[in-house]
Order: sequence, then structure tokens, then C-alpha cells
Amino acid sequence: MPPIIWLGDSLSRLRTAPADIRSDAGYQLDLVQRGETPADFKPMPDIGAGVMEIRLHGDNEFRVFYVARFEEAVYVPHAFVKKTRATRKADIDIGKKRTPRCWKGEEDGHEIDQRNDDHKGRRQCLHRPRFLARRVP
Repeated sequence: MPPIIWLGDSLSRLRTAPADIRSDAGYQLDLVQRGETPADFKPMPDIGAGVMEIRLHGDNEFRVFYVARFEEAVYVPHAFVKKTRATRKADIDIGKKRTPRCWKGEEDGHEIDQRNDDHKGRRQCLHRPRFLARRVP
């Protein structure tokens, strides 16, 4: 199972969410790691190729952008509270800024999900991106 690589402050932002949102986000990202489809998601082509948005519902709406096109990792470039009907330009800009790092396999400025026993504490760099054999929606 590929590790989750949190870019920028995406993990700390998710940690500020209520417990039910954090729990649901963890479950949905676990599905993505296993190659399955999250319950409520949509593609975000304005941010970048292969970027998806997980929609989490609770007292506040919460969103998690992710890229799962590589065998080596699931990247999470941004997580945020959504307070308006449309996604704020600032959140889209953060996603656009961080997403190219997924394609380059940059190592700086990210956190690795330490709960994944298969890759315990190891950082992985994608020198030559290898796409998954099947398309991830």
C-alpha cells in the first residue's frame, strides 16, 4: 500500500478539523491507498491533471485534494474548510502551487503518514513517475 505524502501544511490543517471529519478523511484516504474510489469526490482539472477532491460533510464542509496517479505514493497537496458554495481562489491557488511537486517527486516540505507499516519512516522520491496500471477516477 503506498504511503500518503502530505505537502505543505495539509496534514496540520486536517488535524484542526472536528473528530468526525478527521475520521472520515482517514477512511476515504485509506480507500484511495487501496486503489478504491472515495464515497464523495470530484476531479479538479483546474488545479492539475489527476487532482481529485474528497468532499467531507459535517457541521462544516471540508475538502481534501489528492493525487493518486503514482504507485509510489498518494499525494495530498491541500486540505481546507469550505465555507462558500464555490471553492475559494486562495485554496485553488494553493493546490495549483503544490501539485507540480507531485509530478517532480520533490522531497522537501512534506510529511509522511507514519501509520503505514509498509513504508515506515522512509521517504520516497519519484525519479521517473510510473502511472498505475488502471486509471484512478
